[in-house]
Amino acid sequence: MDSSAQVDPRRHSRDTWIVIPLYNEESVIGRVVAELREHFDHIVCIDDGSTDGSIAAAEAAGARVLRHPVNLGQGAALQTGFEYVRTQPDARYIVTFDADGQHRIEDAMLMLDLAERDDVAIVFGSRFLDDRTNPGWVKRVVLKTAVWVTNRTTGLELTDAHNGLRVIRTDAASRITLEQDRMAHATEIVLKLGRTGLPWREFPVELLYTDYSKSKGQSVLNSVNILVDLLVK
Repeated sequence: MDSSAQVDPRRHSRDTWIVIPLYNEESVIGRVVAELREHFDHIVCIDDGSTDGSIAAAEAAGARVLRHPVNLGQGAALQTGFEYVRTQPDARYIVTFDADGQHRIEDAMLMLDLAERDDVAIVFGSRFLDDRTNPGWVKRVVLKTAVWVTNRTTGLELTDAHNGLRVIRTDAASRITLEQDRMAHATEIVLKLGRTGLPWREFPVELLYTDYSKSKGQSVLNSVNILVDLLVK
């Protein structure tokens, strides 16, 4: 699908829940939520033991915040979000979205459009299907290694294994339970979604690397930590 195609900006406003793992993102989460609220009615942040003003900032911008009293990891935050959305009678899609502002709302909307049009249950965002994202050569090598490990582990053939932008239909989300709390959950979610047997696609997305997002977990060192998590689990 042409990523420049136009879609109704409110098309999925009522049937989609945006799920955002949140940990110490006070300076950016308000903006992220406010921009999402222009297109979606339902924004759910799972605060994973933040020690700053993240909860207040997210709530002030219009998000519902679910709270972990201590930091349990991104996998646990996503699982809490999935369990919450399962209780919502009108929920059809979940979009997993990072709190640090590196994901584009336009990409999320186009992924939702693809899921609906082609009756696809899972859409994985990929920064490697086009050349808009430049992670740098060292990080690219590490991420490509993570893709190789993930594909061998899961049996799927993805081009980007650790991209947090995903569209998951609720029938797919209801069939999985995430047990890995740290970054290894990114491989676990691919494995368990693949095992549902439901149709999936990848979609080209752009990641907006900024000095802030790099400082909050997009560094080369964090990519190495991803590989360590993969290899020891």
